[in-house]
Amino acid sequence: MPNETSTPNIVLILADNLGWGELGCYGGGALRGAPTPRIDALATEGLKFLNFNVESDCVPTRSALMTGRHPIRTGALQSVPAGLPQGLIPWEITLAQLIAGKGYATACYGKWHLGDKEGRYPKDRGFDEWYGIPRTTNESMFTSSPGFDPEVVPLPYVMEGVKGQPAKNAHVYDLEARRRIDSELTAKTIDFMTRQAKANKPFFAYVPLTHLHYPTLPHHDFAGKTGAGDFADSMHEMDFRVGQMLDAVDALGLRDNTLFFFGSDNGPEFRQPWRGTAGPWTGTYHTAMEGALRVPFILRWPGKVAPGGVTNEIVHITDLYATLARVVGAEVPKDRAIDGVDQLDFFTGKQPKSNREGFVYYIKQELRAAKWRDWKMHIVLEREPNDGANHLETPYIFNLTRDPKEECDVGNTFSWVRTPLRKMIHAFQQSLKAHPPIPPGAPDDYVPKS
Repeated sequence: MPNETSTPNIVLILADNLGWGELGCYGGGALRGAPTPRIDALATEGLKFLNFNVESDCVPTRSALMTGRHPIRTGALQSVPAGLPQGLIPWEITLAQLIAGKGYATACYGKWHLGDKEGRYPKDRGFDEWYGIPRTTNESMFTSSPGFDPEVVPLPYVMEGVKGQPAKNAHVYDLEARRRIDSELTAKTIDFMTRQAKANKPFFAYVPLTHLHYPTLPHHDFAGKTGAGDFADSMHEMDFRVGQMLDAVDALGLRDNTLFFFGSDNGPEFRQPWRGTAGPWTGTYHTAMEGALRVPFILRWPGKVAPGGVTNEIVHITDLYATLARVVGAEVPKDRAIDGVDQLDFFTGKQPKSNREGFVYYIKQELRAAKWRDWKMHIVLEREPNDGANHLETPYIFNLTRDPKEECDVGNTFSWVRTPLRKMIHAFQQSLKAHPPIPPGAPDDYVPKS
């Protein structure tokens, strides 16, 4: 049942490759070279999640957010065969389309990574406005790389577009532009919110920032500020940008009627010199370790979500699709499998428990693990990306409360745990038979067989 008293604005900030252990409110901050006072304060003003889970990396998580479906269903995996289109086919109904359908102004400012051609840009997928990058941040390194040939690989661009018009190239995305982009995204978000506030129109601002994705380079205004290097300077900048958006919401008088989210798309970067940390968890993105799955996530909604809350209940990024649909009064599609569950009553304290006990976890098209209550079962174990995936004859079982590092297999002494985990896996695999997955690289006119 939607909110009866008002139509809340929605601001959803998604950091890139921000590990669980980086922010002060998750045990990092000053320990990582950069206090994060604005995000730490945000965590005290709403609900902080200790068990918010995502997909293996950038593309699949963004697909899960936008569709409420695991990426094994949508074909939006890490990559597609060369020459085939990336991202989501037009048949998918995005979160932005649901929200726009209820009279909201919608904008995406940042990294999209769900389609890089006409018909698949954000302005084609439910957003009225878009400014950002179609793919990913490491492309900013192309033009500085010895031997780069723009005749072979097209120049990367920051792009912009509005609904109903072709997208345009704004400027080349090089290392200098990489330093500036999050400041641009923040300014455009504030301008968008200001315009909608003046028009008295509810809005959905999706802000997928580029920090802390490699190359992790701060804006010149923040370079050298922490004394702890580019990574810490960039985290300092990210905290500042979030603060700017929070201040704008307040200045516009929208605080009490704005649902404000801050989270990350996946676990930390594993490459040096940009390696991040997942705090008490093991691993980085591109793995099935908890360091890949669990990310920071904070929700503030004054008057609806009590301040100072902390929860270790399992929530998955697909859940935002069904939850926000209910917030705005939209109907979730019924002609396809939706993996997300409505968590509104849990978020607002009307019930003490999450509506989810677990989930399955694929990397590309391979089942890697499943999580249920305090337990995790690895079918394929890979602690570090590219370290060699170990396909286990007998899956490992870990108790995540007692063994957060996932070091001690307790499958022999707690073999009963396999039963609910295997039931959950079986149910999901049966649903894949009933709703066959969309193949990676499917063309625009592809329609799944029901």
